[in-house]
Parts: sequence; C-alpha cells; structure tokens
Amino acid sequence: MTIVNIKRKNNHICMVECDGHTFYGEKGEDIVCAALSSVVQTAVLGLMSVAKINIDFQRDEKRGYLKIQLPEDLSEEERLKADVILDTMLLGISDLNEGFSDFIELEVKG
Repeated sequence: MTIVNIKRKNNHICMVECDGHTFYGEKGEDIVCAALSSVVQTAVLGLMSVAKINIDFQRDEKRGYLKIQLPEDLSEEERLKADVILDTMLLGISDLNEGFSDFIELEVKG
C-alpha cells in the first residue's frame, strides 16, 4: 500500500510525502502505482520547471518514497502557481484513492 501524507499550512499545501508501493499488480505492470507516480511527479515537474520554485525534493525509487517540501518564503505569485499545481495534484490523488482505497491511503492534515 502507498501512504500519501499531505500537510497544509494556512490552507496551502506545503508538504507531500508518498511512501511504499501499491502492489496492485506485478512490478512493471502496476497501473495504480504508475498512475499515482505520474500525478505526483508531474506536480514536481510543474513546481520546478513551470513555477520555477526551488523545492526540497527527495526520492527513493526502490522504496517507493517521494517527498516534496515547499519553502516557506514563497512570493504571492509563486504561492498562487504552487496552489494551482498542488491542488490539481490532490484532485488526481483523491480520485485514485476513491477507486483504489485498498492500495492507496490518503491523509490530509492542516
């Protein structure tokens, strides 16, 4: 199971952590894990390449671990871009969680 923890501060997503593999299918054929990874990693690319935000990003593919931490000193424009990207990511994760709750656990705090 993949556990997704999302932290909000002042109603803004400030941290995303995904830990573990979903084990929906065999390695290389796990469509749930691939979908979740695509949603989260696209958000990472959006934050870094589109919004140009210098995020703290950690990843361990073997473990199935990914963590995004946003800096606290974002400008108003950066915060707006980050909100659009991360709120869209959360919609995607929530949708996957709804359909595959035996394989994805989602917790949003704050």
